[in-house]
Amino acid sequence: QVQLVESGGGLVQAGGSLRLSCAASGRSFSAYTLGWFRQAPGKEREFVAASRWSDDYTYYADSVRGRFTISRDNAKNTLYLQLNSLKPEDTAVYSCAASKGWRIRVGVTEYDYWGQGTQVTVSS
Repeated sequence: QVQLVESGGGLVQAGGSLRLSCAASGRSFSAYTLGWFRQAPGKEREFVAASRWSDDYTYYADSVRGRFTISRDNAKNTLYLQLNSLKPEDTAVYSCAASKGWRIRVGVTEYDYWGQGTQVTVSS
């Protein structure tokens, strides 16, 4: 059974940094794309970043490009999201997700497995 477990969220001041982790288990993810999404209170879940498990290709939402970095450790089956220069508008529950295939996907419905999420709160 596929499991995605996020950790690393917390409370940080504007301008600060956090690193989120997503531990993946239950199958080989070599033919998957993994992504990060976030959902702020009262808003729809939105795409943040994605990475193919098999190579170094990554893709970011415009709102986070240059501030956030997605990476992974294949040996540990772990996906990361480094959040720098955080803004209050980055406050949300951040979730990782896995999508079958190598095409980078940005739609919520295009992902097959989801973690439970971790809260990131940025104070001004």
